[in-house]
Amino acid sequence: MTGQTFYGRSLHKLMSQPAILDGVFAVHKPKGISSADVLRDLQRHFNPSEFWKPWIERERSIREREARLRNSRRKVKRVEVKLGHGGTLDPMATGVLIVGAGRGTKELNKFLLCKKVYETVVVFGCATDTYDRVGKVVSKAPYEHITREMVEETLAQFRGHIMQRPSIYSALKQKGKKLYEYAREGIEPPFEIAKRPVEVSNLEIVEWYPPGTHNYDWPSEEAGLAEKRAVSMVNKAAAPADESHKDPDTEISSKRKQSELDDAIEDATTKRSKESDGSAKPAPATEAASDLPAEIEDKHTTEESKPQPPAVKLTLTVSSGFYVRSFAHDLGLALGSNALMSELVRARQGDFSLDPDSILEYKDLEAGEEVWGPKLRKFLDDYAAKTMENNVTSTPAQSEPKQAADAAATSRSPVKSPARSPPRSPRRSPSPQKPIKQEQDSTEY
Repeated sequence: MTGQTFYGRSLHKLMSQPAILDGVFAVHKPKGISSADVLRDLQRHFNPSEFWKPWIERERSIREREARLRNSRRKVKRVEVKLGHGGTLDPMATGVLIVGAGRGTKELNKFLLCKKVYETVVVFGCATDTYDRVGKVVSKAPYEHITREMVEETLAQFRGHIMQRPSIYSALKQKGKKLYEYAREGIEPPFEIAKRPVEVSNLEIVEWYPPGTHNYDWPSEEAGLAEKRAVSMVNKAAAPADESHKDPDTEISSKRKQSELDDAIEDATTKRSKESDGSAKPAPATEAASDLPAEIEDKHTTEESKPQPPAVKLTLTVSSGFYVRSFAHDLGLALGSNALMSELVRARQGDFSLDPDSILEYKDLEAGEEVWGPKLRKFLDDYAAKTMENNVTSTPAQSEPKQAADAAATSRSPVKSPARSPPRSPRRSPSPQKPIKQEQDSTEY
């Protein structure tokens, strides 16, 4: 067999092998599941597919070779398609979830820093421990005074470069414990929740919902007295610098509510103390609401009989680190009321959007590989082409200024006569140096 024939057959064999694809794509996350659930669902469809078979076989061979080099007798574990996401979405949220596959998982960090576009529905008059509709109600406030014009005017203070305090219910921990857990145990929070710089480049009203024209209801589950007290403690610790900016009427109202809550807790504690002494019959745990004073119970009943509160749908273009739920909470306070996030859609993250031609739908997965396979191949090919294009266009841009500067410096340098130049010292031969390992440039797009 000649070398040319061998080379030709090897090239044909190489070209006939199925392509091994890696990269980044977007999935339209549905409501009711977590971001981790999305990755598990993708693996359930990807692992047995023909599409990912070449990648799995390559990964298995790599692991087996590494095991032989280590002289390991352990059996190589089952290989699954490697997946990760570029920014989590809450179970209640829908929209763009960026997913990295294979080597694409190494590129996910850059998507955490890009701008995002959200659509959210904010409902006024109610606050929960999580700042959204899946939490427990911790307080209610008047909302009859809120109008569209008032919201439009108030939105101005949330545009541009602002300082935002993260949600109390966010993943902030101290010594492995969430902040609100300290308050729940009656311990003073060990640190202040500091405000962080964020940017809101666009914030507009999409639709205004007057009272009685929508179905965005308040949560039905009321937080217990201990939970309300915990949230109140954390709120106080979270905003110690804001005391001087409080409106007198709002401050009096807040103090009155806190006083009522403290009295309710004290009465409930006294009642439990009497029960332990045998002077009163113990009440079932389900009757905890009856520990509230009559005036508070009547107040809650009256509020539930009021007309439905107003709501508003907003679109926001924000920087990384922005909490939409915190924005909803702060908007309610700025309007002299309460508010919660009822709906959330991530409409765009970086270059990925909800365009049906550029995102993988969940119904595509259920339809089978013959449907999602061609779409996914196109998404990965498009991402690879765009990444290559950005790498090519960015390299000359980095080198051209230096070349131009060198050329300009050479043209401006005067040519000196050899006779006038001072004698040069003998040039030493450079000492041998180790080759410098150059890292591959990862260009953001």
